[in-house]
Amino acid sequence: MHTSVPSVSAIASGFGSVKEALPPALDSSSDPPAIFDGTPKLYISYTCPYAQRPWITRNYKGLQDKIKLVPIDLKNRPAWYKEKVYPANKVPSLEHNNQVKGESLDLIRYIDSNFEGPPLFPDDPARREFAEELLSYTNSFYKAVTSFFKGDETSVAGAAFDNIETALSKFDDGPFFLGQFSLVDIAYAPFIERFQPFSMEVKNYDITVGRPKLALWIEEMNKIEAYKETKRDPKELVESYKNRFLSAL
Repeated sequence: MHTSVPSVSAIASGFGSVKEALPPALDSSSDPPAIFDGTPKLYISYTCPYAQRPWITRNYKGLQDKIKLVPIDLKNRPAWYKEKVYPANKVPSLEHNNQVKGESLDLIRYIDSNFEGPPLFPDDPARREFAEELLSYTNSFYKAVTSFFKGDETSVAGAAFDNIETALSKFDDGPFFLGQFSLVDIAYAPFIERFQPFSMEVKNYDITVGRPKLALWIEEMNKIEAYKETKRDPKELVESYKNRFLSAL
């Protein structure tokens, strides 16, 4: 338990500086964990960008000992997950206070509001308003970029990345969307982590060209331990996206 006030450097990198030993993913042959035993549990998949959002949030707030990570094998899901934990049978989900909640953007807010650790949502009204705009844009951003992957013109994705560059230019007191690191960065990071290598390798399109704020944001994100611990091998991400988007062409 962290009782002292964290240093600026600790906050900057996220509390999770000690690398966590990640448990193996549970599949259809695995027994369930002790469900509703009072221990908060975050059910994720190591490969799911949506699940990566609350995982980063948990790490950054230093909750590795408070919220147990329970990885699920999405290709061979255990029946008990749907039957006993989360009827929607998706990840992420969070078991807390004898309830199970889902939806990644809801979960990152919930974890930030209901657990200790450095706050990830600003008090300043102007920044809060801008944060809400950016969180609302995540789905449109995803659709624009993936339409490019499916064969649409580069301009569609280019406009979406230009919107990100513009958003990163609004506050100049730090390299992140709201100046300082926040839930907004957590919402976008898992997807840009996938979009960048796939765009480069498959589409020969560098998303950072002409977008210095985005290039700096990626560089600074990659210094945050809480995020780095959740990242996948870029080659693995590219192969996954090839299977998803190129097989349909």
